[in-house]
Amino acid sequence: MQRFVMTALLASALGTGAALAAPPSATYHTEPLPSLGGGFIEYLFGGRPTAAPDPYSGRYQTARGEPPEWAEARRAEADPRYQRQVVAYQGSEKPGTVIIDTPRRFLYLVQENGHALRYGIGVGRPGFTWAGVKEVSSKREWPDWTPPPEMLKRRPDLPQHMAGGPENPLGARALYLGSSLYRIHGSNEPWTIGTAVSSGCIRMRNEDVIDLYERVPIGTKVVVI
Repeated sequence: MQRFVMTALLASALGTGAALAAPPSATYHTEPLPSLGGGFIEYLFGGRPTAAPDPYSGRYQTARGEPPEWAEARRAEADPRYQRQVVAYQGSEKPGTVIIDTPRRFLYLVQENGHALRYGIGVGRPGFTWAGVKEVSSKREWPDWTPPPEMLKRRPDLPQHMAGGPENPLGARALYLGSSLYRIHGSNEPWTIGTAVSSGCIRMRNEDVIDLYERVPIGTKVVVI
């Protein structure tokens, strides 16, 4: 019996590894995209197969005495979909273009030779999503944050102004989009990556937004889907 259990565990571990290192001919999971006509984005961008849920509980447990968000941070970190990675790109946008896929929670930076860098992101919650074409109008390291009047009206508990730093919700870097109030920025809440939680801004892990910041100059085209 013990030998059978060990064999099963070994087979399971090898099977998981094979899924993450799938060959180009592998069939990738396609989630429904009702607003974009099915698998259009999946056609443009290839990636790794979707991670399987935890075989026992399907979720990450909170250890005794730790904040619940720590478990969520581990969940986001462990999900291979939201790790920075190179994927295939078959669209028409030029290298250097940023594409934000709001429904799937991904940001793509188009590269040469049919590839793109893909990052996991957090997006606007229902009622705060948007789409269109912008450009990076300015960039800031450890930006200050001044909530707009509309946000202060909804959340009067927010500070009028917050200096840049580790506690600032804009995180380590910010890329401002045109003349709008929207930004691509870092976050001091990494557990929100992969969720719809913001007021319209695109949030990334600090390490990812620092990487993107170094690659994207002012004037870069940003397509939000």
